[in-house]
Amino acid sequence: MRILLVEDEPEMVSALRAALRRHDMVVDHAASLLEADGFVAADSYDIILLDRQLPDGDGLTLVPRLRQARNTTPVLMLTARGDTADKVDGLDMGADDYLAKPFAFEELLARLRALLRRPQAIETQTIRAGHLSLDVGHREVSIRGEPLALPRRELLVLEALMRRTGRMVQREALMEAVFGLDDEIQSNALDTHVSRLRRKLTDADGGVVINGIRGVGYLLREIT
Repeated sequence: MRILLVEDEPEMVSALRAALRRHDMVVDHAASLLEADGFVAADSYDIILLDRQLPDGDGLTLVPRLRQARNTTPVLMLTARGDTADKVDGLDMGADDYLAKPFAFEELLARLRALLRRPQAIETQTIRAGHLSLDVGHREVSIRGEPLALPRRELLVLEALMRRTGRMVQREALMEAVFGLDDEIQSNALDTHVSRLRRKLTDADGGVVINGIRGVGYLLREIT
């Protein structure tokens, strides 16, 4: 899951980012409405976590701009304004859910899962290639029905490649799928993850091969 967190409180940002990453989520962070506009224009997200009280205005004003641009990304408001009138305002302006601070992280996770189950967020939940099956919702990979355990980043690489089976995936696109914008990334990090993944798929007879063009990208193709 790729999340855009729009929040200006450093302690809240640090806590949420760490907790979400522990649950295999890639988190990008914007500290203002201006930064958030730039993020949503440049990338796509599964969910936006949006604070109302931002340095350059009410975070809620981002929501109608998204909807006018036909961006249907679910928006979960995170705010200290917890009275009924504020919740109604947020929902009426196009937000999908509203969670008042302080909140339990377990409740936040439950609300994220609920948002992803809604029709506008539902996508094909199982991707297949060769002998591989990837359950997107449960983040599980199997080969001929047998589970294949993969670390989080290798799983993200595999998902990005399987979504474009038979087509080249640019390095930049893979980097965006696997790493958050604030991650400290070594120059060979992506190649290391791909190399480990390739070896595991070969050893387990996944029925696929990962080919690469140096400096350009990678593609996953089925072995016929």
